[in-house]
Amino acid sequence: MRGTRTQLLVEIALTIALAAVLDMLRLWRMPYGGSVSLTMLPIFVLAFRRGLLPGLAGGALYGVVDVLISPSPFVHWVQPFLDYPVAYMMVGLAGVTARPLADALSKRASGRAFALMTGGVFLGATGRYIVHWFSGLVFFGEYAPEGQPAWLYSALYNLYIPVSAVGCLIAAVLLVPALARIVPADPA
Repeated sequence: MRGTRTQLLVEIALTIALAAVLDMLRLWRMPYGGSVSLTMLPIFVLAFRRGLLPGLAGGALYGVVDVLISPSPFVHWVQPFLDYPVAYMMVGLAGVTARPLADALSKRASGRAFALMTGGVFLGATGRYIVHWFSGLVFFGEYAPEGQPAWLYSALYNLYIPVSAVGCLIAAVLLVPALARIVPADPA
């Protein structure tokens, strides 16, 4: 069954389920939405194993599920699309490193694999951060303290994303090589 479409669909479904469970295990919850957690980890793992398109799809689908499970306050009808499916879809950008990462893992080049995972997590987390920053700038700028520009408020508020990304990177560095040995996958 390795490499089949059914296996890919099952991996995406498991990614969504694991991300939903990890979202419930938060270390810190922000007052207007967002939290420090390992929610992005399954999306990173999917993107590293299967590539860009499955990573983007898994992230976007998780965003739809997340908005249904634990919505934050909405101030405009566009905001939930940005803060959920679009933001989590950006985490799937880590999939651009999937092919070289699979090659590095097969050659047991741990230094190169670490660098590729770091780059993938940086890219995915930065994409999500930018989407949340833009949403915060447009929709939540009014909550900025007196005298603080909205862009700065949003930039500071969304710092929970890079904090979460560091935790996800640590977990991915431990998990992805072992998973690649046990259940190999071919990136799309």
